[in-house]
Amino acid sequence: MWLLRRPGLLRGICCRSAACQLRKSLSSALEELETKSEAKLQKQVCQVVLNHFEKQYSKELGEAWNSVRKVLTTPQCWQYAVLLNPFRFSSEVENDLLSKGYRLLFPESSSCFRQSFKCYITSAPGRFPAQKHRAGRLKEYYLLNAASILAVLALDVESGEKVLDMCAAPGGKSVATLQYAWPGLLQSNEYDNLRSNWLRNTLESFIPESLMNLVIISQLDGRQIGNLQPERFDKVLVDAPCSNDRSWLFSSDTQQATVRLAQRKELSAVQIQLLRSAIKALRPGGSLVYSTCTLSKAENSEVVTHILNTCSNVLPVDISALATSASKEFTLASDVQQHELLILPEMGRAWGPMYISKLKKC
Repeated sequence: MWLLRRPGLLRGICCRSAACQLRKSLSSALEELETKSEAKLQKQVCQVVLNHFEKQYSKELGEAWNSVRKVLTTPQCWQYAVLLNPFRFSSEVENDLLSKGYRLLFPESSSCFRQSFKCYITSAPGRFPAQKHRAGRLKEYYLLNAASILAVLALDVESGEKVLDMCAAPGGKSVATLQYAWPGLLQSNEYDNLRSNWLRNTLESFIPESLMNLVIISQLDGRQIGNLQPERFDKVLVDAPCSNDRSWLFSSDTQQATVRLAQRKELSAVQIQLLRSAIKALRPGGSLVYSTCTLSKAENSEVVTHILNTCSNVLPVDISALATSASKEFTLASDVQQHELLILPEMGRAWGPMYISKLKKC
């Protein structure tokens, strides 16, 4: 049984038929979320968002923005990595991937990072067929943006450590973390109700019952976790809510997109609050990784710089070794500090955008 921080979430559902109806409703909503990326192939780019990005990113990225813009506005060229599930390994799936030209991301022979997961990538655009959630049955693989794996590698969890994934939905990084090491505890937290159920389905699809006792799914406001659970964790991942560049570019409601852009400046304040909470939740000597899926400096380096300038008990952690390994398969921005990575999408390497930074609590 999953351990929940809000055991009263389903309080009031008194009969079995009502519970079944609720599960069906949630399942339908989750399927709708999972198919949104496919729907983008038929959608048009939102000109209001593109104009906003054009003005900002042409200044922040310079000439690199031209190639990044081409990838972001052309979903047909997007690529998807395939993370195999070792708890339901299929040699048939692996052979199928190899026959289609997929290759291992960071093969052991060329990587300086310990890893137990198998993540396959290809230079060709397209998406390997997705597997639907089936209660009681583990999936054989998980589709994701390969840049997400870099956040897990940066976190570098050791077996037995207590880990918090503060903003965990849809759950890909939690899944990868459990394949990277055997933590003593993984708390996968998601505040939003629908996304929390999406997270639960993801973990139930990939994690066997034998590991259930290692995982807690909580539904807390991440900004409060530090006060509620001070100095509890060895590692914290803050994959923060951000102005998701890929998603925002395909906003179907122009008016909603305009409101989002107007409120964009407020996101950095939330991200800073989440990081301060994460620092409180870390034990002394523990480390955290902050990541976003936006190119915006205001939500990336400027947020981390603010934390470093205002928190005397936090230091940057050099992740240049990860950058060296990552540069073989990812396009990285050059004007970043040693504690940062910024992955830029380009044709044939359509991973990202993703920003990653690592900090340590003194």
